[in-house]
Amino acid sequence: MTTIESNPAVPVPVDPDGLTRPARRRRRRRPLRRHLPTALWVIGIVALTALVLYPLLWMVSASLKPNSEFGSNQGFFPENPTFDNFVKVMQGIAGIPTWKFFLNSLLLGIGAVIGTVISSSMAAYAFSRINFRGSKLLFAAMIGTLLLPFHVLIIPQYMIFRNLGLIDTFWPLLAGKFLATEAFFVFLMVQFIRNLPRELDEAARIDGCGHGRIFFSITLPLIKPALITSSIFAFIWSWNDFLGPLLYLNSPEKYPLPLALRIFNDQTSTSDYGATIAISVLALLPVMLFFILFQRFLVDGVATQGLKG
Repeated sequence: MTTIESNPAVPVPVDPDGLTRPARRRRRRRPLRRHLPTALWVIGIVALTALVLYPLLWMVSASLKPNSEFGSNQGFFPENPTFDNFVKVMQGIAGIPTWKFFLNSLLLGIGAVIGTVISSSMAAYAFSRINFRGSKLLFAAMIGTLLLPFHVLIIPQYMIFRNLGLIDTFWPLLAGKFLATEAFFVFLMVQFIRNLPRELDEAARIDGCGHGRIFFSITLPLIKPALITSSIFAFIWSWNDFLGPLLYLNSPEKYPLPLALRIFNDQTSTSDYGATIAISVLALLPVMLFFILFQRFLVDGVATQGLKG
């Protein structure tokens, strides 16, 4: 047999790290193939994020446009950027300072958070830890209220609060929060409490604790993610609520921010688009700050929802 041997006189190119050039090319192709799906995933996430953030960025850009450019300038960036819209907003509306609207929204938001956390946690503890007659039926009825449109309840609720003389006050907007009428939050906390080991309650009862001590000393600290998750949603829903204040509040000095936006559009029978968008940007800041501060607890609340104790 004839054996073909490589010519030792012809040198094979070798890199400084000891690899031949063909081996170097093969080594370079493998990392590219391995990182290609990751790169495509990152590009897709960036594109989706840009699509979601586009309305927010447009609103910030439009808040710097003078009123003369609305309708004529269809571009993304203002031709003559100005801060006059923010100056006009800070001067107030119809003689009412802008901070008053922020204060009203803040009072409603904080009241909604306090009422929701207290009442919903107590109702959830009762449904998940106390065995009483008709508990399953009442829980099913409470869940059924999630299917009931809010518009069905507008007229009877308005008549009740009118007969009580509570129209043009904050009570109609806050009373339901302290009476555990938010079935979504009750259901959320019930799922958390049911996942807690019952051995903790039994050990506390051996030490002489009743339901009150168990609730405040054991249950509440362990459902902290659910409480903060409920607080975030309650604050955001109350801050953005428009229909409720529109029904029950008549005095402009008691208006929250959503109704203040309507004043900008209705005054002098013309719409001040620049000021409307400017106050909309300012109204987003507290919500974004509230979410950024507590987003870790929101993620923890969702992540631990399916865990068993």
